[in-house]
Amino acid sequence: MMAPAQLSVAFFLEGAAILATARAMGFVAQRWLGQPRVVGEMIAGVLLGPSLLGLIAPAAQALLFPPETKPILYVIAQLGVGLYMFIVGLGFSREGFAEDARAASLVSMAGMALPFVGAALLVPMLLPLPGLFAPGLGAGRATLFLGACIAITAFPMLARIIHERGLSGTPLGTLALAAGAVDDAGAWTVLAVVLATFGGGALLIAKTLGGALLFAALVLGLGPRLLRPLGRRVEAGEDVDHGALALVLGLFLLAAFAMDAVGMHAVFGGFLLGTVMPRGRLTALVRAQVEPLTVVLLLPFFFVYSGLNTRLSLLADPALLLIALAVLAVSVIAKGGACWAAARLAGKDNATAAGIGALMNARGLMELIILNIGLDRGIIGPRLFSILVLMAVLTTFIASPLFEWSRRLAIRRNWDTRPIALP
Repeated sequence: MMAPAQLSVAFFLEGAAILATARAMGFVAQRWLGQPRVVGEMIAGVLLGPSLLGLIAPAAQALLFPPETKPILYVIAQLGVGLYMFIVGLGFSREGFAEDARAASLVSMAGMALPFVGAALLVPMLLPLPGLFAPGLGAGRATLFLGACIAITAFPMLARIIHERGLSGTPLGTLALAAGAVDDAGAWTVLAVVLATFGGGALLIAKTLGGALLFAALVLGLGPRLLRPLGRRVEAGEDVDHGALALVLGLFLLAAFAMDAVGMHAVFGGFLLGTVMPRGRLTALVRAQVEPLTVVLLLPFFFVYSGLNTRLSLLADPALLLIALAVLAVSVIAKGGACWAAARLAGKDNATAAGIGALMNARGLMELIILNIGLDRGIIGPRLFSILVLMAVLTTFIASPLFEWSRRLAIRRNWDTRPIALP
């Protein structure tokens, strides 16, 4: 058992290692792989975990990441990803979402429905194999869990890619973010239903759904009115001083607490609060003060914490690798194809629809959060966990180049850009 002073020493050392590795891999991803920095940071998390560092230098890995510091890493990780989603909410175009709410709803519903069909096709093949699902787990619960894993979109990752590609505020970026938000809320709701069958009961479902809806109604209904005086003060020429910044950050912490407490995730609390902040000088100044520390220091903790729970070495079995390829193919086709078709039906041109399908396929570490919950609760075993981790990493890695390729192909070949909207 480490004393508090020892924990402090260990934390600062691993913090320095996390920051250095994240920056280095972000540079490599951006400079040589043509990927957003966030993809390199995600890979950095896996590299520092048992998948690489723990294999080639287990003593160094144990020195850097003693088990006693893992709870601290978890809290810092949640703070980082929650604050980042608050920043994303600050840049979210409410007007753009209102104008395209029909398209966002259609894309998100299709992006949820077809992955569950794919999961229903995969489960009969996977369920009899040992070590994948929990013994005695029925096909229904297995399909719900696997469907949520295939349907999830890495909302923080999606937001970071959109930001780094300069798509923030554009119709494509706004539609992708809106659809991703609804998509992830649905996936977390399904996960709550699955967890309810493992001892939580109907009370857990009611708590999650009721609490989330009540919180959203309060924030979206009362938030703009309560925050308007602060926005007017700043627009009149006042700076965002320490007191005003403390108020904003305090509201963020309460929003993150509320979403975590009802069984959703802190990121939804941060994002919702960001969307109702008064637009203009206030959001610009708050963002300028909060974003650098969040992106550079805090967010990499989120990636590394998830990487510490990832063991890609379990995929050395050729049979598991074949299953992983089948899961990957179904995941990409179901998610990307459904979102592309829904965007076309909503009246989007082929280039935009192809971009939406590619971006929504990024699953990233929101997927890893669900997988860790499933592993901890005994829903899945380490083998299926590793298969789905590989799927999450690859779909995230290919999202950005697939986005660029699909849009260029649509434009170069002059695919039909006329809307095919539903009547």
